[in-house]
Amino acid sequence: MPASRNDYSPNATIITTGGGLGGYRPRGLISAISEIQQFYVIEEQGQEIPAEFLTLEGSLDFFKIGATSGFKEGLFLILLFPVFSFYLLPFVFTTSDLFLTIVLKSVPYFPLIINTLLCIYISRYYVGNLTRKAVNSLFVGRAILLVAKAGFIYIAYYMLFKLSTPGNVWAVAQHFNNPKKIYYDYLEILPHMIPLAIHCSIIILISAVVPYGSVYILDHWRRYKIKKNQQIIGN
Repeated sequence: MPASRNDYSPNATIITTGGGLGGYRPRGLISAISEIQQFYVIEEQGQEIPAEFLTLEGSLDFFKIGATSGFKEGLFLILLFPVFSFYLLPFVFTTSDLFLTIVLKSVPYFPLIINTLLCIYISRYYVGNLTRKAVNSLFVGRAILLVAKAGFIYIAYYMLFKLSTPGNVWAVAQHFNNPKKIYYDYLEILPHMIPLAIHCSIIILISAVVPYGSVYILDHWRRYKIKKNQQIIGN
């Protein structure tokens, strides 16, 4: 049952958040998760805390941390994705080892994968008013930036593909030492540009959605178990 303002006890444990109360303010994803863990410990003990305890400023702190995380993940991917997909994998690391190929293809996605797993990890703390509000703020900030980055990557590569006519490619290739090699290598990877951009964008969108899915699945399962236990006790 959701807590009301009247359910909050003045004798309850005092929590300091970054909501303008002069307390500790989380600086990054790990510190935000740590603060959510503290909220979870208190709410798991049965103390119902109104969602308003996490003030607007506190919610914005979690939102900004999620957005910053999404920005850094997307930036890392934008910088490394073209290097690995269009240069290192097709022309440098020409290996037939399937495991090594998978590892190399995964390198640009490492921060995305790690932070997505961290977000899935905090799904278990989605239990009370305060933790729900903090987790939602964190996930919304991250998801918005990741969705924006997914759209940016697709649009950027689509425009680059449209501009990559043989005449334009040759004009750019002439500025390098070996223009013929640059020209033919670029034309070789050109047909794969849009499929790879779509693949990259889909992975980013999945990374934005999966934490939400894990939160609501675990929350639904937790509610189902509570309801089932109540029915057993009632019988």
